[in-house]
Amino acid sequence: MGLAIAAIVLSLTTIGLQIFVFAKQKPSAEQEYRNMITQHLHHFSPPLPESLTLCGESVPLDNVFVREALDRELTSIMYQHNSTFLILKRSFRFMPEIERLLAKENAPDDLKYLAVAESALSDVTSPAKASGFWQFMPTTAREYGLEVTNEWDERYDLPKATKAAVKYLTSSKNRLGSWALACAAYNCGENGLRQKMKQQNCNNYWELSLNSETSRYVYRILAYKILMSNPRQYGFNVRKKDCYQPLEYKEVVIDSTITDMASFAQKIGCPYKYFRMINPCVRSTKLTNKTNKKYTFRTLEKDSYSWSYLVSKLDNPEEFLD
Repeated sequence: MGLAIAAIVLSLTTIGLQIFVFAKQKPSAEQEYRNMITQHLHHFSPPLPESLTLCGESVPLDNVFVREALDRELTSIMYQHNSTFLILKRSFRFMPEIERLLAKENAPDDLKYLAVAESALSDVTSPAKASGFWQFMPTTAREYGLEVTNEWDERYDLPKATKAAVKYLTSSKNRLGSWALACAAYNCGENGLRQKMKQQNCNNYWELSLNSETSRYVYRILAYKILMSNPRQYGFNVRKKDCYQPLEYKEVVIDSTITDMASFAQKIGCPYKYFRMINPCVRSTKLTNKTNKKYTFRTLEKDSYSWSYLVSKLDNPEEFLD
C-alpha cells in the first residue's frame, strides 16, 4: 500500500514538473515579443578615441564640455543610418580625388571631412544658395576665382572648388591662428567670428560661445573623421563592391559657343542624362562663349557605367571599408 501511494505521489510530482516546464517553455505572445526585442534590438553608445587631432592640432578630449559636444555629434551621425551609409558609399568614389587635390595644395588631409559636413559629398544647393561639395556662396566663389553664371557654375567643379576652399581656409587659419577657428569661420563667416572672439576676449574655439550651428560644426567634422576612419567600429559594414565606384572619363575641351547641350552630349558619345550628372558645372541647355574661353567637359569611357566592369577592377570587391 505504501509503495502504491509513493508511486502515485511520484507520478503526480512528475506531472507537476512537466506542467511547470511546459509553462516555462510557452510564454505569452506578449512576453515572446518582449524577449525578441531584448534579444535582437541593441543600441550602443559610440566609443570616443583616447586622443584626437584636427589638421594636426590636438582636441582637448579630457574637457568634459568638449567630450560631450563631440559625443552628441558622433551619436547623431552613428544613428542616422541612411545618410551615413550613403556618405560612406559616395566616399569610395570621391574621397581619393579630394585627398589628391588637398595633397597637391599642401593642405591638411582632415579638411576632406569639412566637405562631408557641408554637403554629404553631394552636389546640393542650400536654401541660402550655397552650392557644390564645398558649399560656396556665389559672391565668395567669384572672389576666389570661380565662374558662376546661369549657364556655367564652377562651384560644382570639384578640383577648382577644392582649390578655392583650401585658399579660403588657409587664409583664415593664418589670420585666426588655428584650423578649428578657420573651420568655424567657414561656417559663420570670419567677420562674425572675429566679433565673438573680441567680445569674449577668447581665441580658442573650444571655449568660445557661438551660435548653435557653429558651436556644433567643428565637432561634426571631427565626428565624421572618427566614424569614416573606422566605420565597422560603429556598425557600418559596407563592402567595396556595394560602394559607388570611381568612374573613368575622357575629357573634351571646347572654346566656342554650344547652342544645344543635348546635341553636344550626343556628339561626344555620352547620353545626355549621364552627361549632366558628370558635368555638374553645366547649368543650362546652352553655353555662351564670346571670348573663346576653354571649357573642359567629361564624357564617359565605353564601360564606365558598367557596374560589373568597374567592380571587376577592384582587388578585393568583398572587402569591407575600414
